[in-house]
Amino acid sequence: MRPKLAIVPGDPSGIGPELIAKLLSEDGVCQAADIILVGDAHLWQRGAEQAGVEVTLNTIEEGAIGGFEGLVHLDLATVDPDQVQVAAVTVAGGTTSLRCLDKALDLAQAGLVDGVLFAPFNKAAMTSAGLNAEDEHRYMARYLGFTGYHSEINVLDDLMTTRVTSHIGLKDVAANIDAPGIQRAIELAHATLARSGKARPHVAVAALNPHAGDNGKFGSEEIDIIEPVVKACQDRQMHVTGPWPSDTVFLKAKRGEVDAVVTMYHDQGQIAIKLMGFERGVTVAGGLPIPVATPAHGTAFDIAGQGIANVSATRQAFDLLVRMATTAKTEAAL
Repeated sequence: MRPKLAIVPGDPSGIGPELIAKLLSEDGVCQAADIILVGDAHLWQRGAEQAGVEVTLNTIEEGAIGGFEGLVHLDLATVDPDQVQVAAVTVAGGTTSLRCLDKALDLAQAGLVDGVLFAPFNKAAMTSAGLNAEDEHRYMARYLGFTGYHSEINVLDDLMTTRVTSHIGLKDVAANIDAPGIQRAIELAHATLARSGKARPHVAVAALNPHAGDNGKFGSEEIDIIEPVVKACQDRQMHVTGPWPSDTVFLKAKRGEVDAVVTMYHDQGQIAIKLMGFERGVTVAGGLPIPVATPAHGTAFDIAGQGIANVSATRQAFDLLVRMATTAKTEAAL
């Protein structure tokens, strides 16, 4: 059952349009899903030129989207060609990023696509254009009217990571570690792995303190907060273990002994997973009612327009989104 995916070019000042052009030229991509490119025609053409590949735009009217097949294009008019500046943070770049994303989300809410893939955005550009949210993940949740728990999930090959706290200062982390937060992060990892087709996933939970607190010597969060949540999950027959010292849990992950790691703060997992494979990392908008994925790297202004961007993470994001959207499509049909 082929899913239908909407693809958004990302910030046109960066490597996004180039990456999508390269993705579409990869073997098996256009056979794995029906794809609708959402965005101004000149953005896709610019990306194809930068990538040195051919991308044929089969443009359709919005009213004809229902039941589309193959590779099609929905043309928008969100930015003038002369407003696009390579390797620059611009209001125009942020505006087209938001408007293209909005339209892709509209298609998903209307049931016309099963998932959304977006190329890298620039948060500064989006903020200048009215993002008015901490990041694009919270923006998407608000746009969709979704009030449930959601958080970005980082993926490297078959490994996922979630975190209990995210974009807060390190000095505030311990005060924000609580049982409900840990529980939500574990359940999000478990549900996302299940959505991607993983049966009975193994979720490992990282400790907060050095040596997992060393029986309370270096902190009591493991004993007082983390261990009871892990035990409660085990009582529900979930395969959850920990808390593991954070300097060793990713050795288990690297050996393939766990499917996900729940970390306590942002860099605890990000440093490890990026060292393990930065060029293949993917970010998933975990918890949203619509499968959404993107490469984990940024807009790479330093190499924008040069045709040398590495498409590996974008391909990984596409492949994961295909699996997630297929599962969601199958479940919806039951």
